[in-house]
Amino acid sequence: MTKRVFFSVGEPSGDQHAARLIKHLDRDYPEIDTVGFGGPAMQSAGCDLHLDLTQHAVVGLLEVLPKLRDFFRFADQAERVFQSGNIDAVVLVDFPGFNWHIAKRAKRYGIPVYYYCPPQLWAWGGWRVRKMRRLIDHVLAVLPVEQEFFTRHGVPSTYVGHPFFDAVADSQLDTHLLSRFSQATNAGQQLVAVLPGSRTHEVHRTWPVMLESIRRLCVTQPQAKFLVAAYRDRHCLWCREQLTSDDAKLPIEFYVDRTSEIIEASRCAMMVSGSVSLELMARRTPASVAYRVGRLLYAFAKMVVQTDSITLPNLMTDRKVFPEFVSVGSPEPAIDFFTDSTTAFLQDEFYYRQAVHQIEDLCREHAGGGATAKAANWIGQMVQSKGQDNQEGLRRGAA
Repeated sequence: MTKRVFFSVGEPSGDQHAARLIKHLDRDYPEIDTVGFGGPAMQSAGCDLHLDLTQHAVVGLLEVLPKLRDFFRFADQAERVFQSGNIDAVVLVDFPGFNWHIAKRAKRYGIPVYYYCPPQLWAWGGWRVRKMRRLIDHVLAVLPVEQEFFTRHGVPSTYVGHPFFDAVADSQLDTHLLSRFSQATNAGQQLVAVLPGSRTHEVHRTWPVMLESIRRLCVTQPQAKFLVAAYRDRHCLWCREQLTSDDAKLPIEFYVDRTSEIIEASRCAMMVSGSVSLELMARRTPASVAYRVGRLLYAFAKMVVQTDSITLPNLMTDRKVFPEFVSVGSPEPAIDFFTDSTTAFLQDEFYYRQAVHQIEDLCREHAGGGATAKAANWIGQMVQSKGQDNQEGLRRGAA
């Protein structure tokens, strides 16, 4: 009998994680069909996509408010699917502000809800764990600290590992592009990855800062070459449009969907805070990490954030393996931060080797693979057992 699992995924990175999970389910549990909200990667993996939710990824109250009507409409759309009685489980991936509503609607119809890549309640907003207990049947934790936190607060949880490490291990890199990058390195150039973010607002806030830093670095580091890894075509186009006629000779190259190759080939990186930091960790590429926020969001975060880091690898250890900076107000401090930290990675060989060594230590402890297979196996078995329980209940009723 065919089973159906509804996915709700709102972040571009979550789209990639869910797509790999769906491929594993399709291979190992062919009786399970996947439907729901997500992105293009999930659709390519075989999910019957009802909505590209990744187009609506937002962060912060001020960005959510204009889209509230849309999000409620999307949640109502999901509820109509749940009403059909054809959904055996719901899998949420990140995007908690919206996914709470999906969970609430699923529970109205007795559908079990599982959270993969759950919200980081252990880092901030810990009071929401009560909502987690009420709406979520089980958490598939991707970090040890998550499993410990949720178990301690009465939320059933299983640690499966982080899927980003699977993505790195499974990725097929463009060998032709890597060869070209290698030729540049052999010719004496030092490649710097520039990762302006996967969300439009991140790109718009941070790329101007990165660009100004690149301008300054080109004066003091003539051997440096900057490889910009854009997530979407429109992001790449917008970044290009910010260059002036004076920037015509800057050693910058723009790429779309070549983040992995760029990280693999580069000596170091400058990046917006995000889960891609785990790929930098897995590929042993040191990076400076910044995030620009508005004053209102920063003031709110100061009240609720329970960690002293914005970078996932740094949260796995008691050291700042990746230098990081939260930028509020004037962009000048962030420009200085990117400029100074990148200069150190390019010029100070001892500092650079020390950073790589710390990343390697972190990888040995936390970067084991197999997270996606573990999560898919857990979900597949739960969906199968639900079906068997339902059939047993029907047999008892008939008797």
